Amino acid sequence: MTRAFVFPGQGSQAVGMGKALSEAFPAAKEVFQEVDDALGQNLSKMMFEGPMEDLTLTENTQPALMAASVAVMRVLQSEGGIEIADKAKFIAGHSLGEYSALAAAGALDLADTARLLKLRGQAMQTAVPAGEGAMAALLGLELEPALEAAAEAAEGDVCEVANDNAPGQVVVSGAKAAVERAIDIAKGKGARRAILLPVSAPFHCSLLQPAADAMAKAFETTNMAAPAAPLMSNVTAAPVAAPDDIKSLLVQQVTATVRWRECVLAMRAAGVEELVEIGCGKVLSGMVKRIDKEMTARNAETPADIEALLAAL
Repeated sequence: MTRAFVFPGQGSQAVGMGKALSEAFPAAKEVFQEVDDALGQNLSKMMFEGPMEDLTLTENTQPALMAASVAVMRVLQSEGGIEIADKAKFIAGHSLGEYSALAAAGALDLADTARLLKLRGQAMQTAVPAGEGAMAALLGLELEPALEAAAEAAEGDVCEVANDNAPGQVVVSGAKAAVERAIDIAKGKGARRAILLPVSAPFHCSLLQPAADAMAKAFETTNMAAPAAPLMSNVTAAPVAAPDDIKSLLVQQVTATVRWRECVLAMRAAGVEELVEIGCGKVLSGMVKRIDKEMTARNAETPADIEALLAAL
């Protein structure tokens, strides 16, 4: 079976994440210690014990989700000799999940990835003053009418499609007033529901250009190798492997639409039959059937999940 390894994004975090892995496998414990050391904070304690309000701060969530994903991958390597180069045709991640994918595939050093994501989280959080931005999920609306709703709602403000996650699941982002207008317009275009999301910043829109600039500067001094499998880019929905191209796309990704639906369809068109979600939760696995009914998905988060995956691989 042809597989891709995919890595979750913000929203998949939960108190207790990674704890069972850390207790069961030395390889996972080492990952969490390395991330703690790189950041100079006890992030693993926050992951294992909370409190949730600290874990959901963007600057903590992003490196925490990456650490959990890389821990799973390291356990797959140590327990089963599983290597991305042998088992995955592509890697892909949802937003910050691209960093997890690149760390898991040997393109980025783990400590560097943790520091990059800490910076990314801080830069995204501070790019727009609190209360001035918003995001909304337009449910039951396809991409084209969602784009129209965002354009009509803008009225001189920023209102853009941030995520094309799956058929009927599009997210818009931008200035709060414009996003609120988009909710009303989307309902008029047939959205089943349109709701504000409980987020701390308007991710993946042009208001976050200061954060993109911060990442561009950080990548100037970051070493990157070619990943063990091509990355299916959020920005282009096409595979990329050259380090300089990947860096450029990661900078663009901060303000660009996450084209997840198209990424999955592109992997399917290239022969991928199953997505393996590495890390916390089942968000990406849950989207698969809505995107392509022929694809299957499984997730690897707990020791039991890893045992089942090793048996399948």
